[in-house]
Amino acid sequence: MNKILKGTALLAGVVLLLAGCKQHSEKKEEVATEMQKDTLWYQENYRPQFHFSPIAHWMNDPNGLVYNDGIYHLFYQYYPKDIVWGPMHWGHATSNDLIHWEHKPIALYPDSLGYIFSGSAVVDKNNTTGFAKNGETPLVAIYTYHDPVGAEKGTNTYQTQGIAYSLDNGDTWSTYENNPVIGNEGQKDFRDPKVFWYEKGNYWVLSLVAGDHAQLYKSQDLKSWKLMSTFGQGYGDHGGVWECPDLFKMKVEGTTEERWVLFISINPGGPNSGSATQYFVGDFDGEKFTTTQKGAKWVDHGTDDYAGVTYNNTPNGERIFLGWMSNWNYGQKVPTKTWRSAMTLPRDLKLTKINKQYYLESYPIKAFHTIVEDGVASSTKIAANEIFSKSFEKLNQSVVSFTTQNKNFKINLKNNKGDVMTFVADGDRHDFYIDRSKSGIVDFEKDFSDHLHHMNIADLSTNEYEVKLVIDVASVELFLNKGQYVMTDIMFPQSPYTSIEVLNTSNETMQINNLKIQPVKSIW
Repeated sequence: MNKILKGTALLAGVVLLLAGCKQHSEKKEEVATEMQKDTLWYQENYRPQFHFSPIAHWMNDPNGLVYNDGIYHLFYQYYPKDIVWGPMHWGHATSNDLIHWEHKPIALYPDSLGYIFSGSAVVDKNNTTGFAKNGETPLVAIYTYHDPVGAEKGTNTYQTQGIAYSLDNGDTWSTYENNPVIGNEGQKDFRDPKVFWYEKGNYWVLSLVAGDHAQLYKSQDLKSWKLMSTFGQGYGDHGGVWECPDLFKMKVEGTTEERWVLFISINPGGPNSGSATQYFVGDFDGEKFTTTQKGAKWVDHGTDDYAGVTYNNTPNGERIFLGWMSNWNYGQKVPTKTWRSAMTLPRDLKLTKINKQYYLESYPIKAFHTIVEDGVASSTKIAANEIFSKSFEKLNQSVVSFTTQNKNFKINLKNNKGDVMTFVADGDRHDFYIDRSKSGIVDFEKDFSDHLHHMNIADLSTNEYEVKLVIDVASVELFLNKGQYVMTDIMFPQSPYTSIEVLNTSNETMQINNLKIQPVKSIW
């Protein structure tokens, strides 16, 4: 990922490499940390209660998202020594439903080739690698090596691609002895491999990013790779470095049509400042990805959904997305003390066609509703320029939802400290925006609150649509019309929000139907 190496982090990384990472002692230390589940565990200020976050220390990108033998694996960029970015490891957690998580020991440690940056994992069902000797099914991780010494010297070859494998469904890992499997001929920012099995061609396909474009490779065995094509010049936004590609096929909802979708994260250059993830819809012929889409479309228009990728090998072919719920503009400065950052909710993706344009929709997976408590549905009318308000003690750990045809309204989340998190629908301008300038603690970074976060909703595909807010202590995920439009923002209120207001800013009566405020159970 795109970071500025601090001097202390570089020194720590060199020591790590020279000492061979001291893996045995670190693993013991980590396991001991994980066992400290006392009464304060996961009760710190701003700790999310139903989003994944590490027990302690720094976390960023989701990595190696893969399902195998009843288990969903979540690996992630992790620094186990501090709450800021440092020498990267792969942290590890598992789940059988993508909602409840079990923390596992660190999977991959820095070694003599460098830090372990972002990547992916696959199930090598046919043992194309030959790693299995006794009938096992290998899990293979493909990741970027980042050599901090080479980076400090200013070379352009400090990032390469390596692999590791597990023969016990992710519990233990062995590094491939002939790494790197993809060398670097002089491309700065050469990273984040995402791999899938291409059935039609009977080979593996790998996408990675090189500066401001993507490269596609093929392999029969995950060890020897051949460059097939590149993509990027003249397409999408290029306001920052491209990162975390993901290429996959989807069926267009309600049709037999199939298209290919390519994710490209970018930092900076997002639609509302900082980091964000753009996507392209097109075709893949086994070698090249092509599209007629020139401009960027965004997976999430908020400021806090980055480096998101999808799961490999899902049970029924679902396309399930997970992103890092923060932003490089301020991710290392947010006011948490023992850990930093969380993941978004896992989301089901759908590809739709509206007004001859393709759109990616995302919505919380069905399993999320197993921890959402029942709520009593109600309907209400709000006169022009009037306010509907409701107090709810558990608002900061809840789902708020309703349907309406009104295109002009405002939602405020409020607490007893005077903090307000505001969501505004401006139908006249086809705009929906979030204002967190008065949401609580905002002074840790100017960019956190000095502008509104906008999303154009001109193609809203129905008159009556759903508004859903998923609120988890220090984050809100907004879904409009079952995920046609999505915004994710974090916030840090001085005390929990306990009341909600809906203001009708139109000149007509606003009808709200099926209004629910539903508490969400903690997963910890």
